[in-house]
Amino acid sequence: MTSIRFILGTAVKQGWGLYQLDVNNAFLHRNLDEKVYMKFPAGVTPPSPMHTDSSISIVVVYVDDILLTGNDNAELCALKDFLNQEFKIKDLGDLYFFLGMEVLREPYGLILCQQKFTIDLLAEFDCLHLTTVSSPVDPSVKLLAKTGEPLHDPTLYRHLLGKLNYLTHTRADLCFTVQHLSQNMQDPRAPHLAAAFRVLHYLLKDPGLGLFMSPSSSFQLLAFCDSDWRTCPDSRRSVRGFYISLGSSPISSKFKKQYAISLRSAEAEYRSMRRVVAELTWLVRLFDDPSIPISLPVPLHSDSQAAIHIAKNPVFHERTKHVEIDCHFVRQQFLAGLISLSYVRSASQLADLFTKSLTGPLHHNLLRKLGVSSSPSNLRRGV
Repeated sequence: MTSIRFILGTAVKQGWGLYQLDVNNAFLHRNLDEKVYMKFPAGVTPPSPMHTDSSISIVVVYVDDILLTGNDNAELCALKDFLNQEFKIKDLGDLYFFLGMEVLREPYGLILCQQKFTIDLLAEFDCLHLTTVSSPVDPSVKLLAKTGEPLHDPTLYRHLLGKLNYLTHTRADLCFTVQHLSQNMQDPRAPHLAAAFRVLHYLLKDPGLGLFMSPSSSFQLLAFCDSDWRTCPDSRRSVRGFYISLGSSPISSKFKKQYAISLRSAEAEYRSMRRVVAELTWLVRLFDDPSIPISLPVPLHSDSQAAIHIAKNPVFHERTKHVEIDCHFVRQQFLAGLISLSYVRSASQLADLFTKSLTGPLHHNLLRKLGVSSSPSNLRRGV
């Protein structure tokens, strides 16, 4: 999904057209007798990226769904004809629906949402008549494992969480809640199901919420990372999260419980920093394929002065030896000029949305800053 958001964000900024293709009878071909290589075998030179000094064509393939964009319409038409000769392609025109996501293209930008999926989900669970709430999780409620009445049919809970997890592709506001609730998939209890249904109440407030891709010409990456130390009441493991934007367009965000228990908050924060630096390293390489210049170093904001100090300090001692590998990696990229490190106050930490439960006003304030926007009523296609 990060790759797809990167392509969409780049196309909007460059003013490129976005087109959708579909392969006819993709699953009706006979079994292959030939060897299929997932990597190029020794002695074979991989093809160069599909662009020249003046022409760029980008093809995104997911099974039989194809997204096509570039700066040369004549080249894109020729590419469509070539693909049709080889695979019998159906040209679906301008991109409007891809991998279950609605793509709303307007002069002021692009909105990527899952409004139809959300409406169908609310109807499936008979929630269209319910009252709404201002946040997906109640900060005053602490969910514990093995607490509460076991569900007679845990399949319902798992089915609902699976669909909510799919919504996180365009709903950054659900990331922390879904991650939190997914920890109880093995043995869901009544309080867990009640918390999951609260998310449906929240979705009803604005089913058309999605990611806004800005047409601004800026290709500046901006990153925030955060960690909530020992937040899990059952395992005392920390939750890490990060957010990366491309010229104010959200392209990457991750949230996950850390694998090991952090002995100090600085350790938890530093492990989160290491994870976002790895993502930034990959993203910078991704920009090389379409030859898109980006500004370096990438500003990385953390609300942990201790973690920033560790990254800049070449001396390792007893307090940092257990995270020394992470320290070396982050410091290497810092010295190489990939990132710059900046302190940000906790009140301005955008990654908070991915690591902790928030009250309604703070939740919506962060959404606005993260580039989460609602599709206008005149674009809702009669839903």
